[in-house]
Amino acid sequence: MTVDQATTERADLLAVLANQRRLLRHTTRDLTDEQAGRRTTVSELCLGGLIKHVTASERNWAGFILNGPSAMADFDAMTEADLATWADTFRMLPGESLAGLLADYADVARRTDELIATLPDLDAAQPLPRAPWFEAGAHWSARKVLLHITTETAQHAGHADIIRESLDGARTMG
Repeated sequence: MTVDQATTERADLLAVLANQRRLLRHTTRDLTDEQAGRRTTVSELCLGGLIKHVTASERNWAGFILNGPSAMADFDAMTEADLATWADTFRMLPGESLAGLLADYADVARRTDELIATLPDLDAAQPLPRAPWFEAGAHWSARKVLLHITTETAQHAGHADIIRESLDGARTMG
């Protein structure tokens, strides 16, 4: 792959991720903190919690690119308290604001974009941590991690669109 092709690939990957981030953020437009924290379906998800969860996930995966599995939670060693903390990433807690969550998301996105733009090789791979949802012994390249971040962001943008439409009828598109 030439330097120009690598630059174009990174730019394309980051542009697709930026668009998915934009769609996710757009679902929170003009909301109060109370609205952003409200559940509108039978699930535990709320819009602020989705922003918070995607932020934490992207932060962890960017850490994985740099530091491998040590950047991720050890599933086998998780305590009840760890599981409760993880569950808190899906909801807004007292004292959290939508503006604060969006600012944190923007900061994480900026750092991820800088990492991808400056990473010497998108083929550099790390072993996945042990977890029931990962193939044993698998390795993921930085490219695959970036695609995973994009996929997860898109999936949660869809969740957010349903929550927002249930909240007040507003939609991301259409």
